[in-house]
Amino acid sequence: MQNFLKKTDAIISIIIGLCIGIFFFIILKTIGLEIPYRWLLIVLFPPAALVGMVLVSWLGRRFLFILQAGRFVLVGALNTFVDLGVLNLLIFFSGISYGILYTVFKSIAFLMATVNSYYWNKYWTFGKKRKGFVPGEFSKFLVTVAIGFGLNVGIASLVVNILGPQFGISAEAWASVGALTASLFAWIWNFIGSKFFVFKA
Repeated sequence: MQNFLKKTDAIISIIIGLCIGIFFFIILKTIGLEIPYRWLLIVLFPPAALVGMVLVSWLGRRFLFILQAGRFVLVGALNTFVDLGVLNLLIFFSGISYGILYTVFKSIAFLMATVNSYYWNKYWTFGKKRKGFVPGEFSKFLVTVAIGFGLNVGIASLVVNILGPQFGISAEAWASVGALTASLFAWIWNFIGSKFFVFKA
């Protein structure tokens, strides 16, 4: 493990796993989904994230792309739970889970997840050493984010407001289904845009 897993990768993956577990716990509580022993999520996600990072580090010994993709997926998972967590908190406090305010809430949640994404991906996933504001890089990031924002919010709003709740799922839970569906499409775009356009790593 010492030969291919960096100490910082191990620590960061555990921290991200813990954050994901906490957000997941909050989301389940907010949407009212009662799962026995759901507190175990907070305990189980950190070692699961570490095991995933060990595997990716081992596979990435020869191909940096694999290591970057693994880090990106882990950061993307955190971003998804930041997105869902903020969205569900806004829905919980407002009592509104559809319509134009859902689109506003989803936009706020997406923007918060995007800020989180920028810093984790810049300094960890793609290992950029230069600190602070980089004008060209930031403008490219804004273009990538604008496209990702359109995909994310557009797909989520389509699933929630046009398709509507399916399979007997509550409107509150369906709001998270819409957000998760949008996130899957946005992940693909965000990795391609970040790797080849923003950070060129």
